[in-house]
Amino acid sequence: MTHLRINGVEEELPVATIAELLAERGIDPSARFLAVAVNGNVVRRAEWSAAALSSGDNVEIVRPFQGG
Repeated sequence: MTHLRINGVEEELPVATIAELLAERGIDPSARFLAVAVNGNVVRRAEWSAAALSSGDNVEIVRPFQGG
């Protein structure tokens, strides 16, 4: 299990990469306008499958949503 802070919420998940994290949360990695930052650094989409996550990482997942 990896202990992460995701969008400000502490969670423990069985994930090792950004791609696994997105899959665990049910987020389509091919969705347009989706961005991921780890410890304040934006990670390029092409690197998500190899970008390792470590316990204590702060992850921000940003995606658009409809509403007003």
